Amino acid sequence: MSGGDSGGRAEMHHRHRDVNGGWLRPSVFGAMDGLVSNFALIAGVAGGTASTTVIVLAGVAGLAAGAFSMAGGEYVSVASQRELALAEIDVERRELERHPEAEQQELAKLYEDRGVEPAVAAEVARQISMDPDRALEVHTQAELGVTAQDLPSPRIAAISSFLSFGVGALLPLLPYLLGVTSLVTSAVISCLALFGAGALVSRVTARSWWYSGLRQLLVGAVAAALTFGLGTLLGGVGL
Repeated sequence: MSGGDSGGRAEMHHRHRDVNGGWLRPSVFGAMDGLVSNFALIAGVAGGTASTTVIVLAGVAGLAAGAFSMAGGEYVSVASQRELALAEIDVERRELERHPEAEQQELAKLYEDRGVEPAVAAEVARQISMDPDRALEVHTQAELGVTAQDLPSPRIAAISSFLSFGVGALLPLLPYLLGVTSLVTSAVISCLALFGAGALVSRVTARSWWYSGLRQLLVGAVAAALTFGLGTLLGGVGL
């Protein structure tokens, strides 16, 4: 029955994905970076030498160095972003404590600017301001675009980045670890993984799966081709 909601509350017919979490971005970029960088590294080394031992050593070193570097970089970046946001939230908290009336008027003005009638905006701001915690949350969301509860975790970002980079970097190296000595096998696996990773990313973006897949494949293939050419050039001159 369409009128069966006795409380008169509107039903929510859709849900949004979490866009503030600290795991999605580092996971996506970590996997992509690991796959592209180690594929290109292995291709470059393979262009300069036929030694499987050297290629594997370079691939393992690239995996380890990249994973630790990504994790460290993500931790520092997200931690700095979080600390900046918390500092600004503290500024807003102090303003609410020292100048509550001015902050209430500021909040009413924000609602007015969004099309709410002045009398209604003033009443909404008054009711919100009665609860200091709720007032702080509303002010920081309106003025900074974040709340303390929504800030990403540096630890989650670092772990996600480390694991995803490692998985991505392992794929072009895997054939060599299993005894296959041809770069072609590594290239086929890497290209399939590049397209698949790009297509997977399209599930959390507005792009089509084939566009995202082809774009990622093109980026990775060009990077590997350029480093292979450079490796061949340097190997040919005996460097």
